[in-house]
Amino acid sequence: MTALHALPWRPQHTPGMGRGVGLALAAHVLLLVALKYGVDWRTSNHEPAFEAELWSAVPQAAAPRAVEPPPPPPEPEVKAQPAPAPAPAEDPSVAQREADIRLERDRQRQEREKERERLAQERADKAKADKLKAEKLKAEKRRADDAKLAKDKADKLEKDRLDKVRNAQRDQQLADAKREQLRQDQLRRIQGLAGASGGPQATGTALQSSGPSASYAGRVMARVRPNIRPTKDYPRELVTDVLVRSAPDGAILSATIKRSSGNAEWDEWAIRAVLATATLPRDTDGTVPKELVIGIRPTD
Repeated sequence: MTALHALPWRPQHTPGMGRGVGLALAAHVLLLVALKYGVDWRTSNHEPAFEAELWSAVPQAAAPRAVEPPPPPPEPEVKAQPAPAPAPAEDPSVAQREADIRLERDRQRQEREKERERLAQERADKAKADKLKAEKLKAEKRRADDAKLAKDKADKLEKDRLDKVRNAQRDQQLADAKREQLRQDQLRRIQGLAGASGGPQATGTALQSSGPSASYAGRVMARVRPNIRPTKDYPRELVTDVLVRSAPDGAILSATIKRSSGNAEWDEWAIRAVLATATLPRDTDGTVPKELVIGIRPTD
């Protein structure tokens, strides 16, 4: 070391040089340590590292240090994603309960659907039944109305028939009564009962109880009938009662109207027929009534 210091070409010692070199070395050492720990900070190898520094007893200038490239920037730390927590084990009772709940909901939904279908079917059936019932009632009412109309018509026809029968019977009875009355009147006139002296209940045919015989009226009408010769036809119901007065020998003295027929022309023909007879026939006892009422009809 002493020989080295005596060399002439050795540069002269600059005061303060050693201190500056030491500080530079210390800075480089610290930089290296920082780089070391910056690169290997994640390693788990914690083996002790040893360093050695060689210091020269005589200060000397160091050679220029090699320029090292700057270290690459540290890779960004990739944080590991936490593993998903394991799903908790499912409780079988909870799963069974949820399954039961789902089944119960499905069952209730099906029951509601069935209930809706049942109600809809009931409404449809009721509407159909109501329609059939209304149609049945309408048909029954129509049949009842038709039957009533038919019955009313039959009753009316029967009533009309009965009315016709009763009217015909009444008309027949009236006609029979009228014919009977005319017949009785004609018999009384023919027999001279209009001038008879007997009571209402008398059954004789003569003017007096001791008067003409029962056949005398027929004999008188047989004498008068040929003289009834009207020039036209007159209604059959016309009857004129003529009062005749005669002499004892039967000669007709006068003929007057005792009861008119209502037809003056026919009454005149009746008077003419009696007067044209001139003489009345004698009775069975040879006598002729002094007065006699003769009924003259167009058919006589």
